[in-house]
Amino acid sequence: MSTMAGEGARIAKAPLDSMTARQKRMERYGYLFISPWLLGFFAFTFIPIAASIFLSFSRYSVLRPPEFIGLTNYRYALLGGDRLMWPSIGRSFRYAVFMVPLALTGSLLVAILLNQKVKGIAYWRTFYFLPTLTPGVASAILWGWLLNPELGLVNYLIGGLGLPTPRWFASPQWALPGIILIGMWGSVGGGSMIIFLAGLQDIPVELVEAADIDGAGRLRKFWNITLPILSPVIFFNLIIGIIGALRVFETAFVATRGGPARATWFISLHIYATAFEYFDFGYAAALAWVLVVIIVSMTVLQFRLAKSWVFYQGA
Repeated sequence: MSTMAGEGARIAKAPLDSMTARQKRMERYGYLFISPWLLGFFAFTFIPIAASIFLSFSRYSVLRPPEFIGLTNYRYALLGGDRLMWPSIGRSFRYAVFMVPLALTGSLLVAILLNQKVKGIAYWRTFYFLPTLTPGVASAILWGWLLNPELGLVNYLIGGLGLPTPRWFASPQWALPGIILIGMWGSVGGGSMIIFLAGLQDIPVELVEAADIDGAGRLRKFWNITLPILSPVIFFNLIIGIIGALRVFETAFVATRGGPARATWFISLHIYATAFEYFDFGYAAALAWVLVVIIVSMTVLQFRLAKSWVFYQGA
């Protein structure tokens, strides 16, 4: 009897042992397949982040080894020692205040237009998405030509209407609107529009049909159905838009180099100049972490405010 029981236990244990060995083998294969990503993450993300944290507490100019100086870099940045830091943050926020609402509104309107059931809609969607594929440097150079105050096409068209022509990047008053215009061109038909379009196509047809039966007009359906259901999508695009706006760099770097009269000297340009023009990498790392804290704080604030206006279906 005991022999039969032992044989049964051995037979029952064999599949378990085989399954465990198979699972371990699959785990090894899994680690092998993700190892390139893990190596890239540690080499190009984790280690640089850790190094930047250390350097932000150091005096480092490449020519000499890092010298630990504690909070000196942060005190110099936050307590007014750097006369360009706070104005550059203010310009970044000014850019974000105008850029983010305009980009979100434009992306939503374009998504609504591209959600219509008309012939050739796929071609129109491709047409509106094409500017996003243009590299930022190329678009900045292109728009630098278009916004040339003397020979640019934009001023030619404005002058043809009998209106005064702006000086654009040659004027401290018009340089920031020019940067916003370039950003709008690249963002209205981009990723935000695609996300809005996906959200529009996810709206339940039953709700729209019920509103039609009740006699609701387009505006009421948009306000009472579309916007509430799209609120999570709007919130997501808002967060991404604020982060992108506060990090604006390549457009201003190529088109204006932060000028004229530092009218487009954003915090990202200040970090770049501190690191690669003045070779003060320790202070540049501190500025970068100040920007990280600002972005994280803005994100946390948005999450807290979202509780009052974001509606999640089924929640």
